[in-house]
Amino acid sequence: MTAIDSPLIANKSLPVTFPLVDTHTHFDAPVFDSDRQTQAQQAYNRGVRHLVLVGYLYRHFDRLYDTQQAFNAMPSSVVTNVAGQPNLYPKAHIALGLHPFYIERHTESHLTAMAQMLKEHRPLAIGEIGLDTYTDIMKQPEIFAKQQHFFNAQLDMAVTHQLPVMLHIRKAHAEALALLKAHDYDAHELGGIAHSFSGGVQEAKAFVNLGFKLGVTGQVTNPNAKKLRCAIQAAVDSHGIGCLVIETDCPDMTPIMCQTSDNSQSALGQSPLDEWGDAPAHNRNVPANLSWVLLSLSELLDTSPAELARQLWQNSCDALQTKWTYPI
Repeated sequence: MTAIDSPLIANKSLPVTFPLVDTHTHFDAPVFDSDRQTQAQQAYNRGVRHLVLVGYLYRHFDRLYDTQQAFNAMPSSVVTNVAGQPNLYPKAHIALGLHPFYIERHTESHLTAMAQMLKEHRPLAIGEIGLDTYTDIMKQPEIFAKQQHFFNAQLDMAVTHQLPVMLHIRKAHAEALALLKAHDYDAHELGGIAHSFSGGVQEAKAFVNLGFKLGVTGQVTNPNAKKLRCAIQAAVDSHGIGCLVIETDCPDMTPIMCQTSDNSQSALGQSPLDEWGDAPAHNRNVPANLSWVLLSLSELLDTSPAELARQLWQNSCDALQTKWTYPI
């Protein structure tokens, strides 16, 4: 049995002390409103020191900043836990972007307003942006052309503001690579992440060659995700562990050992008004689960969790153009 085929050993100790960066979350979603502070504390206790709140619809941009403000204002020195220790929380950061899955809801005025927000409230990154042909509707020429237009426009913003981008590419890897190669956005210089990477070996290597890190989610914990695991292994064989970052994409992409039902349907787009309103029914993912992604990836790559965590921290800083100090 190869490392790609082998399942995660269920009785292994869960690493809880390695510092981690959750490079992609939707922790601002209403599905977390009732217990966000508790989940933030649990994430910190599992090693998460930074997490990124990622945009997808313009009407939720203000919610990102409201969540960040409330999140970073959570008390750390006054409120203590049952052990008498202070409750600590990760630092929250923001990426602004108009997601291709919702292309029919985006308007030119949203692009204009987003450009203005970038001037007034500089985010950490732009995302998630890209191309998506998951459904037949999204493959229609006029819909796909609109996706390409919005993708190009947001890449232009990234160049103007010198910001990294978070890519959402689903069933459109060749088209996205062609567009990126034709654009003057340079991920080698500005950073960038191919979020929740889902392509094959050649696509993985192609995005890394362009300077992007591959975002690895809880999907890697599934031994049946052989295409993904092969692609990650091949990219690392060619470029080293420096080509990866990890993410939860919560409330989606729940690690297999954290699922409580057989329903693994994505929460994305389930409701036109509340995109993650049904997330509990499909095993809501939480930032604390990031440590399972680390452990599964360390097994796949035959690398110690401690060594991998330190490298992933540096990779996250490189991808997001930050200089966060690795906690001792």
